[in-house]
Amino acid sequence: MKRTSYIGQLNEQNARQTVILQGWVSRRRDLGGLIFIELRDRTGTVQVQVEPDSPAFRDADTVRAEYVLEVEGRFQPRPEGQRKGGLSDYEVIASRVTVLNAAKTPPFELEKGEQVAEDIRLKYRYLDLRRPEMQRHLMLRSKAMAAATAFLDAEGFVQVETPMLTRSTPEGARDFLVPSRLNTGEFYALPQSPQLFKQLLMIAGLDRYYQFARCFRDEDLRADRQPDFTQLDMELSFVTQEDVLDVQERLMAAVFRDVLGVELPLPFPRLSYHEAMDRYGSDKPDLRFGLEFVDVTDLFRGGEFKAFADAETVKVLAAPELTRKQIDELERVAKQNGAKGLAWLKRDAHADEHGGFTGGISKFVGDQATALLERTGVEPGGTLLFAAGEWKKAVTALGAVRLALRDLFDLAAAGPQFHVSWVVDFPQLEFDEDSGTWTYMHHPFTAPHPEDIPLFGTGRQGEIRAQAYDLVLNGFEVGGGSIRIHDPRVQAQMFGAIGFSEEQAREKFGFFLDALEYGTPPHGGIAWGFDRLVMVMAGASSIREVIAFPKNNRGVDLMAQAPSPVEDAQLAEVGIEVRSQE
Repeated sequence: MKRTSYIGQLNEQNARQTVILQGWVSRRRDLGGLIFIELRDRTGTVQVQVEPDSPAFRDADTVRAEYVLEVEGRFQPRPEGQRKGGLSDYEVIASRVTVLNAAKTPPFELEKGEQVAEDIRLKYRYLDLRRPEMQRHLMLRSKAMAAATAFLDAEGFVQVETPMLTRSTPEGARDFLVPSRLNTGEFYALPQSPQLFKQLLMIAGLDRYYQFARCFRDEDLRADRQPDFTQLDMELSFVTQEDVLDVQERLMAAVFRDVLGVELPLPFPRLSYHEAMDRYGSDKPDLRFGLEFVDVTDLFRGGEFKAFADAETVKVLAAPELTRKQIDELERVAKQNGAKGLAWLKRDAHADEHGGFTGGISKFVGDQATALLERTGVEPGGTLLFAAGEWKKAVTALGAVRLALRDLFDLAAAGPQFHVSWVVDFPQLEFDEDSGTWTYMHHPFTAPHPEDIPLFGTGRQGEIRAQAYDLVLNGFEVGGGSIRIHDPRVQAQMFGAIGFSEEQAREKFGFFLDALEYGTPPHGGIAWGFDRLVMVMAGASSIREVIAFPKNNRGVDLMAQAPSPVEDAQLAEVGIEVRSQE
């Protein structure tokens, strides 16, 4: 028989009607002859009551958790004292229970999913996905895709699929390589992004492109990374940076409005890369809370405290009252992020407006106490935390401490639920201390600011600003893009700056460099980390919670048991021999 509706669609209009429902048993209880079954489908759960004299009783007596059932019965209000609002105000009085399929006892209780070890959940992912929370995440993901698609279609974007098997090109992470059977000894690479192809689509005259692109990067994993992931990829022709940012702001606002009913204030605030690092110690700052750094380099310049006296920069943030154990833990965080230590001061809890500091480096403060109070505004009992040294190392370490304080005191809870911002004007190049060479910060096709182009090949290459921009949501980078180089001469300068000879550039990107010579329009784009975006929207702790079949933190699919060995005959077909690492 055909079900009359999904469970979650039932409401007061269905009261006292006969309904046919299909789903899984969440729980079965036998109370004094009455059998109660909680029946679940993807839309909700309803209580089914089976009375002893019902023809359904015998079949209901056999069911267990996760059995698949079809239930027919009368949908009616529960007794007045048992109503709590919504679907729980109703129950189904069963006249028929049909077991469509039995189930083994699950390896874990679905209701306790959050308490179950993640590896167990991933091994039995098809069971884990039955949990209402996981289904909500996938529903939210689907709605976000639909909302983005509707917006982009209305804005004249064309959806185009780009190749999954392509050429290995340097994009900042290791490629996943695929051997070619027909071309022994040669390899395809799975795309780290569709970067070159979407630029070629602009050269081809498509003007506005998008796709939900599957991307692959063989890199170390974190809670917000997977070896295979999804990008919402976009590119536009005949645009400036302002044009791209405008479209993206309206798109993000539409997704949040349509999916969550949340209105994001427009326009999004902007910070330059240097400003974000200098004030918050991160190029993806969480702006739901304060704790902005204060520069006190001048207060300690040439003073008694040698660690600060000659430092390039001394930054401080005013934290709440901290125990010595908490300070030690924050110092560990600072050292993990490149600092030699974490200096600190406590303001006397009983001090007046001229009150002094105790503990830590208080003996070196002296006459600077009043200036420190004025600049930091630290409250009585509060703690000042300092990082000093080379600018980038100092602010990065203190930025990690800032985030640790956020988590320790739940500081973000006092701010907006969602805060979106732009970080712009990244450096075009950064110096790699290990190799002693310059490299690109984003990718080698990012356009510099026109007025900075003359700095290529000079001793001031580090000052070149890129027309690059990152979209930051609650301290996560959820999108990154740039205006692209469309002039072959500038592209040659960029390759030269990172040490590519003309021969090397042609070997790696010859097909693309040829295309640039055939009338390339000014263009730019962006890619959203779609998994990461959905993770933040869902309030999940990991992107694995919003991906149907993810890998674990070791890059392993525990359910399908991948990666796995393959037969020697398969390897021989593609000319590969596996050697022991020993």
